[in-house]
Formats: sequence, C-alpha cells, structure tokens
Amino acid sequence: MTRRVDAPSEVRVRAALEELRRRAGANSTQPSVLALARTLGMSNTTFRRHFPDIAQEITAIRSTPTTPEVSGEPTRRDRLVARNAKLKRRNRELTETLELAACHIQRITLENQKLREQLEAATGVTRLTSIPSRRSAPS
Repeated sequence: MTRRVDAPSEVRVRAALEELRRRAGANSTQPSVLALARTLGMSNTTFRRHFPDIAQEITAIRSTPTTPEVSGEPTRRDRLVARNAKLKRRNRELTETLELAACHIQRITLENQKLREQLEAATGVTRLTSIPSRRSAPS
C-alpha cells in the first residue's frame, strides 16, 4: 500500500511554476516537471499523477524551440558556448605550440651532441673512464 500524499493546491502549483519560469528565463533555460515537483516536495510520478495538465503544459513549453531575444544581446548560454569555443581553440593552439617546442628541443639536443663530439675530436680530448677506488675494492 502506498502512503497518502497531501497534494498542494493548483494555485500554489501555478505560483511555483511561474517562479520556476522566471528563474529559468533568467538562466536562459527551460522549466522542467522534475524541478517543479522537487520545489513542491513531490516525486516526479506523483506530481504527474496529481497534475497531468500542468505536466503537459511544461512538456509543451520544453518542446517549443526558444526564440532569440529581441534585444539582440546574446544570452548567457550563447556567451558560455562562445567562451567554450574560444577556450578550445586556445587549448589546441597551445598544444600545437608545445609539440613544436618539444621538436625544437630534440633537434637542438642532437645538434649540441654532434657539435660537442666534433669539438672533442678537433681538440684531442680524451675521455677518462672511472677508476674504481681502492677503498671499495674487496681485499
């Protein structure tokens, strides 16, 4: 047996829906049935069972595409999408620069080694091998 749920009045639900719509508009998002149900302290299924018409309204709101604002100002979401794209481009550029720098370091290291070998050969440098010390030798 399920427990009895005290459903809020339709007036209270509509007021909560309007508040949710206002907040969603400020965030450039859309209200959801789940968010409204949580606001009222109900589960999604229970809310849909008690208020099917309001749930259908919210579903219709979510299914209609949002129109761009008349003022021409980008929405918060548009700004975030643009910023994300800019950061991705910058990250890609930095990755390419890092790979290029690593290649240059490898090339310079090889050139340095060759030049050192040529210098040592030209000046007659003889490499000494390490001689084991007498203290470490077994007696």
